Amino acid sequence: MMKMTGKAFAKKLFGARYERLPRTLLMDVILFWGLYIAGFQVQIAASVRILMINAFTAGVMWQALSSKDNAVELKHMLMLPGHGREFIFSYVAALGAYTVLTKTGLLLAVLLAVSAWKPIELAGMAISMLHAVLMAAAAYSQRKYWYAGGLWGVAIVSAILFLGSRSWFGLLLLANSLVSILILRKADRYAFYQGESEKSHIIKKRKRGSLWRYFFRYLSCHKNYLVNTAVMWCVALVMPYFLREMAGLSVVPVGFAILSLNTPICILLSCDRDLEQAVRFLPGQKRRFCIPYCLFIFSCNMAADMIFLLSWQIQNNGITAPMIAGAVFFALQSAVLSVLLEWFYPIRGWKIESDLWHHPRKYVVPVVMLLLAGGACVWPVLLYVLLVLLAVEIVILLFLPKGHSTDIFG
Repeated sequence: MMKMTGKAFAKKLFGARYERLPRTLLMDVILFWGLYIAGFQVQIAASVRILMINAFTAGVMWQALSSKDNAVELKHMLMLPGHGREFIFSYVAALGAYTVLTKTGLLLAVLLAVSAWKPIELAGMAISMLHAVLMAAAAYSQRKYWYAGGLWGVAIVSAILFLGSRSWFGLLLLANSLVSILILRKADRYAFYQGESEKSHIIKKRKRGSLWRYFFRYLSCHKNYLVNTAVMWCVALVMPYFLREMAGLSVVPVGFAILSLNTPICILLSCDRDLEQAVRFLPGQKRRFCIPYCLFIFSCNMAADMIFLLSWQIQNNGITAPMIAGAVFFALQSAVLSVLLEWFYPIRGWKIESDLWHHPRKYVVPVVMLLLAGGACVWPVLLYVLLVLLAVEIVILLFLPKGHSTDIFG
């Protein structure tokens, strides 16, 4: 039972013949070798390295466990007879292997390439990855006791920060991993299953409500999107201080570009395949979806920009009309580019939602906005060219072609 369950989930995550795994490992090797021969070195304390590996691996593992895309497979597996303990450990092992090999492997390649390390420290990194997978799974299985899980997480982070450089710290992680295993042995296998009630609730309401209601209900059902938005608001509060220390008013457009990094709200078509099918088949889709979607992203961007401007006024004084115009421009430019990118180049072929959240395409628009902000700081006349390009993009959005509807089944 355990071998069959693990194999079934592994084929879903890595492909029918595990074809995804060699490509991922090759990418890790290329990334490591490219950074290593570049000679770029950074001093990273052992405790910081352990914290990075634990936090990143646990975060991705939690996202994988929370993925709604696993609901169908889990539902079928849970119908089969078998011991709950075997199912839990095979499921956790499959998702843990996916997390470590496809996600943490990239972080590990970067850390090994840019920092000095000893061979024995590799064992500590391996223990950290195993510990993060087990602890995340154990905390997820007991998430109804969220307060206990939060205290557990704070305790481990504190221990890593204060004791992570000690040679015996790996033993502490192994002991905590054993605690996680004991929790998983007692866990109910149905604790890992999330029904489709949230999604069906959204779809049912969407039939009667407006798209704006759909957008807000979608965010309310995906708390990680709201957390990302809250983080961007916190960044908007503190960023004026650092920008003032760097170069003064001339780098304000860079602040607006950084605040366009709220990428989860820019992938609604890619992450909701049912919505994309409906939008591409319905007549008048550019008016019924793309325009409200653009205005929704613009509103989210402007909220962060307004917090940034208010914080700038409190800390530095001197909000000017060009600064307000720049906020509107970058918020609207980011929204238009995001919608066009989602329409013409939606993300395909992702296995679970964690793949979507970490896809490199998400960062195309923020990088473009940073380049435009840098150019506008150096050549102010470039702003007039950018305004013309924005006008062209808006025209394209208003007269958006229907696109290839059959591509949604690819």
